[in-house]
Amino acid sequence: MSHKTLTPKADPMGAAIHDFYHTGKAARLRVLSSQFDEDEIPVETLFREFAQMPPLEQKALLLSQGRILDVGAGSGCHSKALQEMGREVVAIDISPLSVEVMRQRGIDAHEVNLYDENWCETFDTILLLMNGSGIIGKLQRSKAFFDRLRTLLRPGGSVLMDSSDLSFLYGEEDDDSSTPTMPPHHPDDTSEYYGEVDFMMKYKNIRGERFDWLYIDFQTLKIHAETYGWKAELVEQGGHYDYLARLTPCDEVMKTC
Repeated sequence: MSHKTLTPKADPMGAAIHDFYHTGKAARLRVLSSQFDEDEIPVETLFREFAQMPPLEQKALLLSQGRILDVGAGSGCHSKALQEMGREVVAIDISPLSVEVMRQRGIDAHEVNLYDENWCETFDTILLLMNGSGIIGKLQRSKAFFDRLRTLLRPGGSVLMDSSDLSFLYGEEDDDSSTPTMPPHHPDDTSEYYGEVDFMMKYKNIRGERFDWLYIDFQTLKIHAETYGWKAELVEQGGHYDYLARLTPCDEVMKTC
């Protein structure tokens, strides 16, 4: 599990965010994968305000309480919206250029990798949005993910995380987007999970490193959470195989940093 942050020379998303913030425009932010066709992230959407956010993101922000950690905050759109609601929020990201922009926007932002155990603060709510489960990388890293969250979460706190079930890509779609088309994946299952993908981003002449990203169906999330001492609650279902989940430790005995 990598604990590192990025350098500006290998930070395509940060460069795109930096350009858009300072000039009001950006070049194409390209997303490449060995499993999917090339895609593109519209950079302006990274600066969306609360009213422009998908319902699941709005729900997560409204449910956030106490001292809030915004993980992988990017341009800081969620942190900014929370600040405007009068909430206390800290943002972290591995992108130095994104952190620079967030600080210029008045956000308490830090260049930190979630898995870096040298960084230790505690929070009442931890937010992982925009398919926030991706930060797990692969299912086999679930234990490290849940163990790390436990060190950052205060007693009575919770994690709000959204994700998507990619099973619709491998079967026929039906009218009920809450119905998975593939069975859940158990921790002792050594077969490849369909939600494990890899991505790489390019912006102008800046090429990022390839990274693992995890899309996880809710039933698989629930099974893995319970295996490692957590409870997963389905908060709300989205319109197309996406969902918002609340994760809470099954006991109040918190590990400390």
